[in-house]
Amino acid sequence: MIMDEREEFTKLVKQTYERDTAAMILVFAQWCVNHQLDAASLYQQAYPHQKIPSSLEQMMAITVPKEEAGEIPTDTLLSVLLAFDNESLAEVVQQYDKRAK
Repeated sequence: MIMDEREEFTKLVKQTYERDTAAMILVFAQWCVNHQLDAASLYQQAYPHQKIPSSLEQMMAITVPKEEAGEIPTDTLLSVLLAFDNESLAEVVQQYDKRAK
């Protein structure tokens, strides 16, 4: 019985992490759309030795035009990226944000 509970808990944690990760990626992709930037290009700048994750491609496909999207403050995006240990990507985002100001 205890093993079933552990397995269920582990499954729940994994599902929650995957959902939260997808949300983080969508926030990043939509922020890029809102700032007329290519999310894949920014990702490549942050992680030049990695290929573009399929999850980023999936989230890019479901973004909406800037006019339909709500504003995503850069500070919010940076906090979300850092919460998922994406320091390199946060740094790239910050560089682009400074250029826009």
